[in-house]
Amino acid sequence: MYISAVTTVTLPVRDQERALAFYAGVLDLEVRTDNPFPMGRWLTVAPKGEGTALLLASWFPDMAPVGGLVVAAPDLDALAARLREHDVACEGPTDEPWGRQLLFRDPDGNGFVVSARASTAASTGAGTGAGTAAAR
Repeated sequence: MYISAVTTVTLPVRDQERALAFYAGVLDLEVRTDNPFPMGRWLTVAPKGEGTALLLASWFPDMAPVGGLVVAAPDLDALAARLREHDVACEGPTDEPWGRQLLFRDPDGNGFVVSARASTAASTGAGTGAGTAAAR
């Protein structure tokens, strides 16, 4: 095995403070690192207890937003309500052949497909399908 884990996914953001307010404040992700970096801050967030972090990088001004980043949540209805409380447009949750999903974009246009985390989805591979155009 040459690659053993995905540790960090880079998300282009225009303003790291605004991105931090969204990811830590709205989505309740924890800050993993917040260190000076030659082109800004090395700022990563992640779900509590999970290994892969999101790097909120402001030093790629020409990088297109990421689309279709698939993540999991235990309660899609609660997440949809939370997003809408903070004026974040989202699509769903909807029932799809592969499971329930919710689509949204962060303030910088990065698109997310959120699948319901359930024991049956994990054991059958459900919840790993691609989302619609809203999160691509």
